[in-house]
Amino acid sequence: MAAQMMNAGGGGGRGRRRSARPVSDINVTPLVDVMLVLLIVFMVTAPMMTVAVPVDLPKTKANTVSQDKEPLVVSINAEGLIYIQDRTVRYDEMVPKLKAITGANPSARIFVRGDRRIAYGRIMEVMGAISAAGFNKVALVAELPTGKSKAR
Repeated sequence: MAAQMMNAGGGGGRGRRRSARPVSDINVTPLVDVMLVLLIVFMVTAPMMTVAVPVDLPKTKANTVSQDKEPLVVSINAEGLIYIQDRTVRYDEMVPKLKAITGANPSARIFVRGDRRIAYGRIMEVMGAISAAGFNKVALVAELPTGKSKAR
């Protein structure tokens, strides 16, 4: 009976055992575990990404930016009139005047100030026209709060 076992082992009667071959299968269980955890995290945090709270955009607590050179200021008042510094300009005159003042310098800093009562679309229209003209340093200006904000 011992002779049969030796021959059945495939060792050819010499008593050698087959060496264990390394397993080349990929273990996907840890990958699935991590993916399920990430799925749960994203499902829990996704509803928190949408904000339904009204925001008072003209005020901010951000620190003021220190600058060496004073930027150009384009203002829009409550009636929708556009000003460059303190002079009134029409919408179609705004970009040529800005180019003339800055010497068509695309890195000139331009701040856009909009009255809180003006439609946000009007402010974005002015900013879009300035950006489309090639100016790449256009920013909105907000007012620092003076006291505690009122809850609405």
